[in-house]
Amino acid sequence: MTEYPVSASRRVAGRVVAGLLAAFVAVLLLGGLWIGVRGAMAYGHVVDARAAAADAQQSLSDPAQAAEVIDRISEHTSAARALTGDPVWALAAGLPWIGPQLDAVATLTRTADDVATTAIAPLAEVATSFSVDSLRPQEGRFDVAALADLHEPAVTSAARLAAASEEVARIRPENLLAPLREPVAEVQDLFADVAVGADALGRATALMPAMLGAEGPRDYLVLFQNNAEWRSLGGIAGAMAVVHTEDGRISLSAQGSTRDFQRYADPVLPLSPELEEIYALRPAQFVQNVTQIPDFTVGAPLAREMWQREFGSQLSGVVAVDPVTLSYLLQATGPVTLPTGDVLSAETAVPLLLNEVYQRYEAPAQQDAFFAAATAAVFDTLSSGTADPAKLVDALARAGSERRLYLWNADEADQAILDGTSLQGRLPETDAEATRFGVYLNDGTGSKMDYYMNVAASVGWCTDTEGSPDALLSVRLRSDAPADAAALPDYITGGGSFGTPAGTTETVAYLYLPEGAEIVAAQPGGTASQPTAGFGGGMHEGRRVLTWATNLLPGEEATVIVRVRTPATPVLEAVVTPTMREVESAELAPGCTPTGQ
Repeated sequence: MTEYPVSASRRVAGRVVAGLLAAFVAVLLLGGLWIGVRGAMAYGHVVDARAAAADAQQSLSDPAQAAEVIDRISEHTSAARALTGDPVWALAAGLPWIGPQLDAVATLTRTADDVATTAIAPLAEVATSFSVDSLRPQEGRFDVAALADLHEPAVTSAARLAAASEEVARIRPENLLAPLREPVAEVQDLFADVAVGADALGRATALMPAMLGAEGPRDYLVLFQNNAEWRSLGGIAGAMAVVHTEDGRISLSAQGSTRDFQRYADPVLPLSPELEEIYALRPAQFVQNVTQIPDFTVGAPLAREMWQREFGSQLSGVVAVDPVTLSYLLQATGPVTLPTGDVLSAETAVPLLLNEVYQRYEAPAQQDAFFAAATAAVFDTLSSGTADPAKLVDALARAGSERRLYLWNADEADQAILDGTSLQGRLPETDAEATRFGVYLNDGTGSKMDYYMNVAASVGWCTDTEGSPDALLSVRLRSDAPADAAALPDYITGGGSFGTPAGTTETVAYLYLPEGAEIVAAQPGGTASQPTAGFGGGMHEGRRVLTWATNLLPGEEATVIVRVRTPATPVLEAVVTPTMREVESAELAPGCTPTGQ
């Protein structure tokens, strides 16, 4: 083999290249060590910040301590941000594979620091002079000035939290290593929840002073929906009351029941032709049906008009709640003893108000008297200021998130403050982020048999043979009424007055499909005793509506499955009528992946 001499210049070049490679490897090793050490230190600060955040949550009972706790959180988040924001970390974030991991960590620490130092700070400053007792009525009066003082810092915090939530939401967990995916997803959910809460606080501090009469007296009609007789938004409007507010003072000025209202020959307010096609004129003729249309901005004005026709008073707005909401409020007030000797508590409210009262009192007048006494007793307790404010806020927030609490203001500016919130009770919306079905349940028996009904609903994405995404909705209804349900009091069974035999439960479900969805398949389920008659329906604000009716004997169940062609979105859910029980999961078709409700 012939050997060729190596020139001095080539030997020098080789040494240079080898040196550069060695230097590069050394830089990588040192950079990795630098990032690893700083990452570990940043993690320690994040853990400490999380512990301080827990202290902040506990300090809600004494908001004056919040500023000090926020300062501790800021120290840790600022340190974590500095450790993950240096040039070496930023350079490494541009590398393939490891880069997205480092960039995600840097984004999280940066946004957490922004939240701690700029988003929460305005509220923390106000908190130093804010007493939680300001949320308690004192001798029947709320401190509306204290609520108004919270508005500006609440709006500022809400805007900054929304920006932080949007920035964190842009991180794609599926591109991260397994150990990072779950923590990042948890932080995204946390930021989203906090942003929603801050937004709610900003809206509440804008609206509540006016609703409490800071700008002049107001009167609000409160509808108590009865979940034992379903309507789309929860239940029939049964007992009702008018709450008067003036300069922060609240009082119960009137009470009523469905027996105070006539059947109106003509609609009290006009309904659109598409609503008439689906619901006929009943929502505008019977006060019991004002919550039949799954849009409280339609039903509330109907209730307001009916009250004015019967009692002559002009109302500022309408509020709707149900006994489940009442059970949440009783967790804040503690048990309330009624004039009858019954104790209304978080555990007893639902069965007592939705079933036991009908078994105890046969005459509707006696039932109405019981409901009126219960309403007055609970109102007196709430207005006395003895309720735990933090628990009361939690109760209202929970009811709102579960769509058990609705609010409509006749003043358009006040109503606009609620735009986009569940409190308005609007139709479910489909957009680029979410695809939503609506499942709205209505009693057709003329009874209180829905106390025994059970609902299951599930949604899932399905893929056909061509790989196109389909959204599937599955709904199951089951009667858990006792076998001898026909022997129950007529007021519970309906006594056959509306054509449904005693003991049988008739349900009319309005299934709202996502806007623009194309039906691929729809299978209305029936039972051996009552085969299905197929679908009715129509269109409502660009949504196809399928009407599905069932008649169930005790122990029977029926299932409907609807599959539609619609673009895939990150979120798929079904908005279901709030009943007295949690919605169970219904079985999906093979090949369909279930998602959250």
